[in-house]
Amino acid sequence: MAKPILLVVMDGVGFSKTGLGDAVTEANTPTLDWLLANCPNTRLKAHGDAVGLPSDDDMGNSEVGHNALGCGQIYSQGAKLVNESIESGKMYGSAAWQELVANVKAKDSTLHFIGLLSDGNVHSNISHLFDMLKKAKAEGVKKARVHVLLDGRDVPATSAPIYIEQLETVLKELNDGSFDGRIASGGGRMKITMDRYQADWAMVERGWNTHVKGEGRQFASAAEAVEVLRNETGAIDQDLPAFVIAENGEPVGKIADGDSVILYNFRGDRAIELSMAFDMEEFNHFNRGKKPDVCYAGMLQYDGDLALPARYLVNPPEITNTLSEVLVAAGLNQYAVSETQKYGHVTYFWNGNRSGKFSETLETFKEIPSDKVSFDERPWMKSADIVDDLIEAIKSKKYDFLRCNFPNGDMVGHTGSMEATIIGVESVDIGLARLKKVCDEYGVTMLVTADHGNADEMLEKNKKGEVAVRTAHSLNPVPFIIYDKDVKYTIKDGSYGLSNVAPTVVKMFGLTAPDCWQPSMI
Repeated sequence: MAKPILLVVMDGVGFSKTGLGDAVTEANTPTLDWLLANCPNTRLKAHGDAVGLPSDDDMGNSEVGHNALGCGQIYSQGAKLVNESIESGKMYGSAAWQELVANVKAKDSTLHFIGLLSDGNVHSNISHLFDMLKKAKAEGVKKARVHVLLDGRDVPATSAPIYIEQLETVLKELNDGSFDGRIASGGGRMKITMDRYQADWAMVERGWNTHVKGEGRQFASAAEAVEVLRNETGAIDQDLPAFVIAENGEPVGKIADGDSVILYNFRGDRAIELSMAFDMEEFNHFNRGKKPDVCYAGMLQYDGDLALPARYLVNPPEITNTLSEVLVAAGLNQYAVSETQKYGHVTYFWNGNRSGKFSETLETFKEIPSDKVSFDERPWMKSADIVDDLIEAIKSKKYDFLRCNFPNGDMVGHTGSMEATIIGVESVDIGLARLKKVCDEYGVTMLVTADHGNADEMLEKNKKGEVAVRTAHSLNPVPFIIYDKDVKYTIKDGSYGLSNVAPTVVKMFGLTAPDCWQPSMI
């Protein structure tokens, strides 16, 4: 029988190309340094076409990264998937789009768009919004309202005014006697609406009250709101409070009975909870008040097992032949653990966007609740708890393949705090040291990798050549390390990406990979 394998995903830990704001190198990481100096290792591509995104200008993210890690293949993802659907016309021919448009035309009501206002290509792309607004007018929609979630996370930290100006320009060009388009509300993505994994329903409630009820501090324009709120709070875009656009004291875009609503984010994790609030009749996570009777759709179906939302504009990639399926077919026991912030990544995204398991007996999932504080306040997060849990799982000798995710490099990296991110990376390194020891004791092979970079590039030069804080993912490669004190592995020469990890795991187990997979690295 092959040895058990532990796969460690150091979320957001890559190799810097510039050395600018490199918290990974700045951190004291004796274990990671030793592994890289003494073990077979290579660098994996974790962005662009390696994970199914449109181009190498597109940074990877945890969702597509874990899809690739868990399925050994490359699927069109996110922006690329939507781009293809828009270019082919399939999106506008979908039953959902036609129903949304027909609904507002029949009722002379409003078509609302809610989503992240940026071109970060991680959760959304502003170009998709522009295209839909133009198409809606062309198809006879008379009134549209946009509820903008400010990014500053996957794009420069204070770039919101640029995207607001772009949207206002498009709306101005469209607005005439037959069409009325306005920005209606907004706020920072980490303050309202875009919670994930049900970690903080109060965020979603604040978004619901802002977008749907039109409740909140009023401004004449989104540009004014951003300027005033930033001056008052000093916050970057992602942390700006909610705002409502109003005229004569009345919100310009409350969501009412008979309206249609599109959540135009394509990434699922931070879209599920708002979709639950709109789609579910039985709902007790916060008081919605009288839920408006609307026609609601997502850009994608964010959870296939829950059929959520019921309407969606673009069919998601149909991911089959995952690593979990191969291991279940071979009768191997699997264990997956992370804290709340990345639990869905080692389960849902790993298993090809499925909430359930392929086998209730052969797959065990463990979620460790995340702290509900800003991650720069506790940059160690739940790394020690994850290691404690893994050690017990390894000692049980029940599992053949174990996987975990340490979120620190990503989640703390997104705060923009260099000092906190260094501590986060060091916390992961302490975890690696403890895992290395237990792997030696129990005869386990440990693989160490990441899903994308982030902590490796905490600063960037803006267009003026000035150094600024960077909160987005990087385009840098990530490590892949094989640690085994007994077995000598050789990594073949070649260029590899995240999708080469699953075939490597299967080869270590002596199993046959599906023909559609990428090649093994060993």
